[in-house]
Amino acid sequence: MTLDAKLLDHAALDLDAADRLTYLLDQRLHYSYDEPITSLRQRLVVVPPPRHGNQHRRSHQVDVTGTAARRVWRRDRHGNTVVDLHAHRVEQAVEFRVTVLVERVRRDGPTLLPAEALRDPRLLRATRLTAPDDRLRDLAADLATGGDPVELAERICRAVHAAIGYEHGVTSVATTAAEALAVGRGVCQDSAHVMLALCHLVGLPARYVSGHLLGEDGGTHCWVEVVVPAGDAAIAVPFDPCNNRRAGFGYVTVATGRDYHDVAPTSGCYVGTPNNTLAARHRVGVLAAA
Repeated sequence: MTLDAKLLDHAALDLDAADRLTYLLDQRLHYSYDEPITSLRQRLVVVPPPRHGNQHRRSHQVDVTGTAARRVWRRDRHGNTVVDLHAHRVEQAVEFRVTVLVERVRRDGPTLLPAEALRDPRLLRATRLTAPDDRLRDLAADLATGGDPVELAERICRAVHAAIGYEHGVTSVATTAAEALAVGRGVCQDSAHVMLALCHLVGLPARYVSGHLLGEDGGTHCWVEVVVPAGDAAIAVPFDPCNNRRAGFGYVTVATGRDYHDVAPTSGCYVGTPNNTLAARHRVGVLAAA
């Protein structure tokens, strides 16, 4: 994997017109502690699935520095790739570096699902983060004015974008959709949770998506996939309410779930000092386009 490869200027490319794109993901999670810790258990959801619609994982690698760690690779109940890391002791710091090559092939899309997904309770029921209140119910009632599922999803996407102004530091990973809507400000995960809550209220099956958006170097991104009928099957149609648009070739999917908690990129526990610091860096870009 060529980590020092020069990335293309994606802003100069017509990504959604490309037949094939190759992306490089290079992500680092660095934890430091003010004294040694023991019994580290870390869960990483940072590696894309082998395939997600027209997105293919071509190669991947997870490196650990700062300690010796045992790795267990598995798939969770949503089909996501999960890496569980266990370390006996960390003296000062541990870093997880994730490098992935992903290819998008236009002719291989969209994301197909079995027809049963349209009735999957995981895609229709609220979670703690997406539980409705009266404000959400009223907004859902205003939006549910007919049209096919994709048109309804587009209305919801526009409404969420108008209702949630983008602002860091106002919300946290524990903020619910109802709280975010009441505040009227938040980040991408808040917009996604509000859209999920509204989709569930109007009967649209939908799921949370964690991934990357080209041009956002400060962190990961998230959006929503709405599941709609397609003949004898179903397809997942991606919407980004934070940016009020469909999620196209400028997006790389890492994981899907019911809400943020299902797909948090990093989580875990250890024994020792409560004082720790996480420094995250990532580089995501286009290596080749055709």
